[in-house]
Amino acid sequence: MLDRLCLLALCAAYIQGPAMKLADFPGAVAEMAQFGLRPAPVFAAGVICFELAAAAMVVWGRGRVPAALALAAFTLAATFVALRFWQMPPGAERIGATNAFFEHLGLAGAFCYVALRGRRA
Repeated sequence: MLDRLCLLALCAAYIQGPAMKLADFPGAVAEMAQFGLRPAPVFAAGVICFELAAAAMVVWGRGRVPAALALAAFTLAATFVALRFWQMPPGAERIGATNAFFEHLGLAGAFCYVALRGRRA
């Protein structure tokens, strides 16, 4: 039970994010377009489906290892696309982006740990 709660907490952003995108699909499309991902509606739908499916797999255990590795890879890719703090001028926005960048690295590391732990089980 506690394991599942911890996995749910780890996946919280991958449940909340797609829920927000579903609630405001035009906003999700605009977000994809902002990052240069085209066709934006296809990317938005794909991200929603991927995040929800992979999070469910991690939480419930079916395909946990590949899902955790996929979320780690996705998180790293999205981090390097969306949080390019090194290109920002000094200031509050850069500090926030830098913090978020390293928080996302931590998330990716946690998913790798889940995958390693799952392989050993």
